[in-house]
Amino acid sequence: MTPPETVNRAPQDPAAASSPIRILLVEDDDGDAMLVEELLDMSGAHVEITRAGTLADARRNDLATIDCVLLDLDLPDAQGLSALHHLKADQADLAVLVLTGLDDERRGNEAVGAGAQDYLVKGQIDGQGLARAVRYAVERQAADEARQQLEVARLHAEENARLERGLLPAPLVTDARLELTHHYRPGRRRALLGGDFYDAVQDANGAVHVVIGDVSGHGPDAAALGVSLRIAWRTLVIGGVGSEELLPTLQVVHGYERHMSWMFTTLCMITISPDRRSAGVRLAGHPPPLLLANGSIDMLEPADMQPPLGVLDDGAWPAVVHELPDQWSLLLYTDGLIEGRTGVGTDRLGGEGLAAMVRGEVASAGETGLVAALVERAEELNGGPMLDDVAAFLVQRR
Repeated sequence: MTPPETVNRAPQDPAAASSPIRILLVEDDDGDAMLVEELLDMSGAHVEITRAGTLADARRNDLATIDCVLLDLDLPDAQGLSALHHLKADQADLAVLVLTGLDDERRGNEAVGAGAQDYLVKGQIDGQGLARAVRYAVERQAADEARQQLEVARLHAEENARLERGLLPAPLVTDARLELTHHYRPGRRRALLGGDFYDAVQDANGAVHVVIGDVSGHGPDAAALGVSLRIAWRTLVIGGVGSEELLPTLQVVHGYERHMSWMFTTLCMITISPDRRSAGVRLAGHPPPLLLANGSIDMLEPADMQPPLGVLDDGAWPAVVHELPDQWSLLLYTDGLIEGRTGVGTDRLGGEGLAAMVRGEVASAGETGLVAALVERAEELNGGPMLDDVAAFLVQRR
């Protein structure tokens, strides 16, 4: 067995790149290995060669630090494409150039089909050609990896669009006296949406139902549950289910649709009467909404906080009815908005901090663009993106 060895080839050109191309030469024949090393030496290429005489020797190297592998297909412990398959399994993004004999170009083509960047025929290449082939293999692998990353980004964008349509729909409200504004921002600016959702639907009697929810956890399971709940809620409202039955029925849907038994969902639902003079607020473990009216900002807290969906089988969510003046605004939001830091020690913004922030924003710029301004201000206080997703929904009667 030939022990691994490392040979450094210094560049002849002083302007050459300071970092050498790291080559792992997997070749058991000393003569062929010496020829490869001499060819690279004569080419002046700036390379660092590590020699391995068997597949086992090669796999003992840290392949993540290797730029290119020169691989003989006939090794004492691996024949044909098996060595290539093993190395690619160990390091999928490894650039590999296969070395074949004069009468074995067919296996070289098969190797390219199996993931090698190219193949070289022993005895038919000079030093410059070998150095160029190594550079091209490294660049081709980098280009392939970039294309894969772009494809992943494209798929994420498509998935994001699908989730956005499911979690953040266009409200079904026809009352021209009402203005609805919403804003969403994923925590830590993740590419995919989480489990926050909102919706608003005007029923056949003229009442407007508004909901905002937050599924526990992040990722596709949370998003899928959020989409299911939001669509189920909209369907129930359109189908004429009474407001007192909406959350108990949604609880049943939650039990069937969640992927893990520990998942739960906090939720705030408001039913605004057809004459717009009262609002029934139901909270399922969710932060209370804010009422902006007559120059004051009030937190519509319940007498008793009820549990989130998915916690108790027999949960009940009674409404607390609040009278409304001629003009008012209701702000619903998920807890990602109030869990950020305030910039003072470890203090969190909290509900009272949010009310103060709303008061300041309204005093300086009015309610136009309020929800987006609140998210921006919360991130500014937090010193960067919020850890959790943030959703905010503002319903205004002018």
